Amino acid sequence: MGGERSAAILVMVMALLIITTAQVEPAWDYANATFYGDMSGAQTMKGACGYGDLFKQGYGLETTALSTVLFQDGKTCGACFKIMCHNSTQWCLNNSIHVTATNFCPPNYTKSTDIWCNPPRKHFDLSQPMFRKIALYQAGVVHVIYRRVACIKTGGIKFDFKGNQNWILVLVYNVGGAGDVVDVKIKGSNTDWIQMSRNWGQNWQTTSNLMGQSLSFQVTTSDGKMVESDNVAPANWQFGETYEGEQFQTEET
Repeated sequence: MGGERSAAILVMVMALLIITTAQVEPAWDYANATFYGDMSGAQTMKGACGYGDLFKQGYGLETTALSTVLFQDGKTCGACFKIMCHNSTQWCLNNSIHVTATNFCPPNYTKSTDIWCNPPRKHFDLSQPMFRKIALYQAGVVHVIYRRVACIKTGGIKFDFKGNQNWILVLVYNVGGAGDVVDVKIKGSNTDWIQMSRNWGQNWQTTSNLMGQSLSFQVTTSDGKMVESDNVAPANWQFGETYEGEQFQTEET
């Protein structure tokens, strides 16, 4: 009797674990993948998300460009994906990779073949080192399965300042959690919270003159979570400088 009861409890616990996992982890989806650039990754620097030196900014070679349907006009910049090669014993390697979206793979409507990045295709154009972790170089293009995962970043969210006294442009990067920023607010020590607008990629702007004030930020990601970083930049902040704020709390998946 006691053994049957223990077995029943075990079954219930396992069922709860399965339900919990299903709620936390998104389902796998299907796409294709290619690569661009050489093994150094030099050709993957900068790009349509507004990032610069991906090594200095912490992204390194673990990056991908996204096709139109995945890129969503830059809204997906900063999101992280787990990707595995799929359905080819000839080309696939038994590995998975985690990459951050840092660039755009533009469509080419003049071609009738190799139109991997044309709508409505879901496609990842990986750095070559990442592609070669999941597939043989000779494959060129492979089928993959993918899903969104939490972005695990070292240190806090970074705010890189450009512009002039009447126009502040802030690149928001090294964002953990969902990774893709959907809203940014800025606050001077003498102002209320000011809504910033997306300029391009993960560059956010305001025309408010905030010179001589310490600055705080509220950063919201696509999952609705928000992190507030108070007094990130001191009153004597300068254009061309980068300041570090708080970070989203995440666990690796």
